[in-house]
Amino acid sequence: MEMNVLVTGADGFLGSNLVRELVGRGYRVRALVEPGRKTGNLNGLEIDVRRADILNVEKVTEAAEGCSYIIHTAAITNTWPTRSTLLRQVNIEGTCNIITAAKENSVKRLVYVGSANSFGFGPKEDPGDETRPYSASKYRLDYFNSKHQAQQIVLKEVRKNGLRAVIVNPTFMVGPFDSKPGFGVIILAVYHERIPGCAVGGRNYVHVRDVAVGIVNALDRGRIGDCYLLGNRNLSYRELFDMIANVTGVRPPKYTFPPFIIKIYGMFGTFLGTIARKNDVVSFAIARIACDEHYYTVQKAVNELDLPQTPIETAIKDAFVWFQQNGYVERKI
Repeated sequence: MEMNVLVTGADGFLGSNLVRELVGRGYRVRALVEPGRKTGNLNGLEIDVRRADILNVEKVTEAAEGCSYIIHTAAITNTWPTRSTLLRQVNIEGTCNIITAAKENSVKRLVYVGSANSFGFGPKEDPGDETRPYSASKYRLDYFNSKHQAQQIVLKEVRKNGLRAVIVNPTFMVGPFDSKPGFGVIILAVYHERIPGCAVGGRNYVHVRDVAVGIVNALDRGRIGDCYLLGNRNLSYRELFDMIANVTGVRPPKYTFPPFIIKIYGMFGTFLGTIARKNDVVSFAIARIACDEHYYTVQKAVNELDLPQTPIETAIKDAFVWFQQNGYVERKI
């Protein structure tokens, strides 16, 4: 039986964990990688690496030839600047090109990796799920809006044209191969005691390898046209920072800042990003997000995709060990 899988964004944080899960289960992986990108996360893996711009529909369609499945993880996830033409192109037009490649090559199934923020969130006593309408538009971030729009395009193709697609929506991922790093910046900042305090909000967190397992399971267990939140535990930022400190053996951040302090800090970050053209800023949009409770229930994916629920303490430890082994801990991030 043909088990060729095209994975877009294969060299990223999720992609590199996903590729390992696929290879471990006997799938033949074709990794679609942006031209010019370093692929250190994929070193030593027996996979077929193809380089193509996701915005070149001919090259993308060619890369999918002979593949039974496509898993589309590639996306720009930047939240600053809040508006970005390239981000919208990659996240929306790139997804349309993947849909074209799937149709042209008659793939058995497309798994689109969306964002948990494409569904409404809630507090711990009433967390969001796959039925709750999109509410993150209030933050006015092209990242959230583009991922939601791309998801709607996939769902429309399922309804109108019979595209055999399943959508998975990871929450905030933690674990190894975070080479950018993304969430790892928080782990390292807490470890080096560079964060004085935290905001009052919270998120749902999940081990990145659990997400990889859920995605691969979706290739044959996910229902066509359905969406699955892939997550695990709802944690306030206070709970999370205390957990990171405990795992890494340091003192936790001391303060919990009220929303107005966080938002003033975000206004200053937006000013720096706009006037001083700094890229690594905590913008007003991010400050607003930090003050909200982005909690979800993931019971649907646990029931239908056998989504594992690895403790978040383990995910933090796995991430920290990987950072230690790869020279990140003593590096200034």
